This record gives sequence, C-alpha cells and structure tokens, in this order.
Amino acid sequence: MIETIGIVGAGTMGNGIAQVCAAAGLPVVMTDISDAALARGMSVVSSSLERLVNKQKMTDADRQAAIARITTTTDTAKFSTCDLVIEAATENEDLKVKILKDICPKLRPQALLATNTSSISITKLAAATDRPDRFIGMHFFNPVPLMALLELIRGLQTSDDTHAKAEAFAKRIGKVSITAKNSPGFAVNRILCPMINEAIFALQEGLATAEDLDAGMKLGCNHPIGPLALADMIGLDTMLSVMEVFYEGFNDPKYRPAPLLKEMVAAGHLGRKTGQGFYSYGKGA
Repeated sequence: MIETIGIVGAGTMGNGIAQVCAAAGLPVVMTDISDAALARGMSVVSSSLERLVNKQKMTDADRQAAIARITTTTDTAKFSTCDLVIEAATENEDLKVKILKDICPKLRPQALLATNTSSISITKLAAATDRPDRFIGMHFFNPVPLMALLELIRGLQTSDDTHAKAEAFAKRIGKVSITAKNSPGFAVNRILCPMINEAIFALQEGLATAEDLDAGMKLGCNHPIGPLALADMIGLDTMLSVMEVFYEGFNDPKYRPAPLLKEMVAAGHLGRKTGQGFYSYGKGA
C-alpha cells in the first residue's frame, strides 16, 4: 500500500501535489534544489489551505495537520522512506532523466516511481530507471488542488500491479483517474494543446482579437476559460515544449508550433509567471 509520498520539485505542480497528498492524510517528503525554492513552495501550500479554511471547506486544525505532514529537504536520500516518488520537475527530458537516475539508488526496491510529465515518453523515461516495471506516468492538472483529473499513462514496461496501485492512490487523494497509452501528449493534451496552438495561429493571422477568440470558446463551446488565457496559465514555454514533442513524435506538419508562440517565448513573454503573455497580468501574477 502507498502511504508515504516523495515529490521532486516544489514548484507549481510539486507543491500542489504535496498539498492534496497531505490533505488526504499522507506523509509527504518534498525536495528541491534550494531551501528558498522549498520555502516558496510551502508558502503557496499554506496560502492555498488558508483559502480553504476561509471558505469553510477545511477546519484550521486540518490545515495545520496537513502542513505538519509535509517535510521539506534538499537531500533526496530522504526518499528512502517513501512508497511512491513523483518527479514534478520542469518539462525537460534531459533534466528528468538526470533526476530519475539520481534518485533510483536512494529508493527502496519495492518503491514505485512516477513522473508528472505532460508529453515526454513514459517508456523512454522508464528505461532510464532501475525499475521500469514499477514506473508510471501520473499527469496532474493545474491547479492540482482544484482539478479532479489524474491521467495515468502506462509505459511499455509498466506492470499491472503498478497500474492498480496508481489507481488506488488516485482514489485515496480524491482524484478521478483515466488511463492512456504512451503516445505524445497522452489523451488530454493530445486534444487540448493542438486546439490552443490553433487559437494562436488564428490570433497571428488577425482572425479575431485574443479577447474575442477566448470569448467565442467560452460562450460558444462552454469552456470555463479561453484557449489563450489557458495558454498563459500553462506557460507559453511549456506549451511550446509540448508542441515540439508532438511535431517530432508524430512527424506531422499539423502539429507545427505557431510562429507567434515561438516569438512570444523568445521575447520572454511566458504568460502569468512573467506577468505578460497574450494578456498582461502585472507583477506577481
């Protein structure tokens, strides 16, 4: 049974995963490269839980208990007590491979290993580990505490037992899981990211303004957020990374990243995290 969770990365996805696991009663070990990064991650968790208390969705005692379940450290050797370790680092294949190779010797032989990648091959990442049969993709969605879905992706080597334990873990932390085969973008991003990319093409061609494109999809298709605003939330650098994986993986021109997307990333206009994307957000957005 999965009881103690390790998380690599205290950024947006990492701290969100830490929060939902701790709130579900599971002890968490969260690592990052610096104490400052860990402090920022815990600050986000604390603020997020405080909002739940203010909305009367959680008691203050439960908030304090959840925070107390999260241990932060820069030492990945602390993963030796974990039953499942989830890598939630930046969407970069070389970096993920480096992290996975570094932490494998520090894990118990029976521990499961997962990656939160949204596009990189699970089969390929599994091959870089010492436990490919106990490796699986766990694609959480942002913001993790609010989004109900957990997309599970089986690599060629992923065992039935690992998949079953991942499904049970999803249920334990209050998520609904779907399972996809290992293919660029898996199930959700295979549909979502090309749609966003097409919206960027429409914008660069002057088909409509960003506001009108987003309003059209919200009011005409009942989407809760427009594709360009969603791109800003995801991060335009991440969007570009995903589309490049699609383009290379499928060798199909329909997945070509929009030139405007490349220009925005080159300019450092990455969306909410920089305060400027298709919309302006100001500092600290």
